[in-house]
Amino acid sequence: MSLYTTLIRSVPTITSLAVRLNTTKVGLASVARLSCPVMQTLSSRALSCSSLLRNKEFFTITYELGGGGKHTVQAKDGDNLLDIAINNDIDIDGFGACEGTLACSTCHVVFTEEDFAKLDEEATDEELDMLDLAFALTDTSRLGCQVCMSKELDGITVLVPEGVNDQR
Repeated sequence: MSLYTTLIRSVPTITSLAVRLNTTKVGLASVARLSCPVMQTLSSRALSCSSLLRNKEFFTITYELGGGGKHTVQAKDGDNLLDIAINNDIDIDGFGACEGTLACSTCHVVFTEEDFAKLDEEATDEELDMLDLAFALTDTSRLGCQVCMSKELDGITVLVPEGVNDQR
């Protein structure tokens, strides 16, 4: 369980405890009121980040594996294709070995011509150097760690080549 989840779950309990202490006719109530003045106004809403998550749009992407499998998943706006595959537990052998540090070509994906034209950024020189080492390189190849989801890419299908050429 994450620290954030633990904190959010405990805040209502702490707040209600402080309220109970303040309403009880016990001498400690005044001590609790003095030592924890924030508790009277603290709410779980103040610590919530759900509004930030709601503002992110979700899009669909399909990973077509070289071995024949297909995985259609939801992706948040701004997430790169490597993180999307990892976050959705798509089991691709060797995919993203450098964890997105642009030090290998294991997250190599191939786009259709139509989808490749939708990409808003061109590959950098560093990405092109890594792509030169990729297995089954094509003119529409990119590294998944360098391509971020956007509204324009909603519904695309990327091919993950069957082989991996990890030259780290």
